[in-house]
Parts: sequence; structure tokens; C-alpha cells
Amino acid sequence: MTLASASARRAALGVALLCAFSGCVLTTFEGQSEPPRIAPPPAPIATAKRDGNGPEAPKPLDPALLAAQPTEISARHLLVAYKGGLRASPGIGRSKAEARARAEEAQKRAATGEDFVTLVKQYSDEPGAAERGGDLGKFERSSMVPAFGNAAFALKVGEVSQVVETQFGYHVILRTQ
Repeated sequence: MTLASASARRAALGVALLCAFSGCVLTTFEGQSEPPRIAPPPAPIATAKRDGNGPEAPKPLDPALLAAQPTEISARHLLVAYKGGLRASPGIGRSKAEARARAEEAQKRAATGEDFVTLVKQYSDEPGAAERGGDLGKFERSSMVPAFGNAAFALKVGEVSQVVETQFGYHVILRTQ
């Protein structure tokens, strides 16, 4: 093992430990020789933007409603990213308005019953989404950013969400379980 690779491994381990304790997320866009990029932890609901320039802050949830919901669900989603969105791949050049319009188009098609997996392949910018049909598997509400988690958990099985804005872009969610 060379000194450079040992140093890189120590740095990567340090980043991983830092993330484990601070709540940040390592992205999946790194190349083989590229160091991990780190996304900051999601902003608390109290500090979410309410000025029209960012995602709308999720409304506080009724504790009785939360108690009646399952602790985890399964869903599929498609993500339409825009230039400057958190973790948007470098090839994304569309504006925020263009991304919203594209997501709304996908949502309308999904709401009319078109095959969601086909729509994921056509619309989603998330790496690997096409191969897995946008399947997120089972997840807890707290494992997602608040706007996404709240929207997904509010859906009934088989229901398609409205367009959901997060710092990553615009999502359309299909609850599968």
C-alpha cells in the first residue's frame, strides 16, 4: 500500500465517521479516484425556507396521526433535478422552473395510471433509478428529508403524490406498501 492510498483511506474513514455522527450523507456521484462529496444534514423544519425561494416547510404533523401510521413503508419515486440542486449530476442543465414543469408532466401521467417504472426510466435523473424502477425499498419517515418523508407517509398504498420539492429537486412518489 502506498503512502498516498493509505492517506486517502484514512481521510475517507474520517469522513465516514464524521458523517455517521453528524447526520450528513455521502453521495453516489463520486468516481473511483474521486473523494466522497458530502451533503449537509437536512435542515430542521423550523429553519426551512418560507420565502418562495426554496422548498416549503412541511406542516407539523398531528401526533395522533403519526401514531396511527406504520413505522416504515415502501415506495418508488422519480427525481427531476435542476442545475444547482443538491447532488445534481454535472450533466443537469435545466432550470428550476423547467424541472418543475417536467416533474408535473410526469406526475400527471402517473396519476392517470401510466406504468410508474416506465415513467421513472423516462423522467428520473437519479443515478440507478431506471435499473431499479425508482424502488426505494422499505424506509422510515425519519430516514428521508422531511418534505419527502411526510409526503410518502401521507399516501395510501397505490397512490401517487403531487410534485414534492426538496433540496435535491422535484419528486413524484408512488407508495407501494
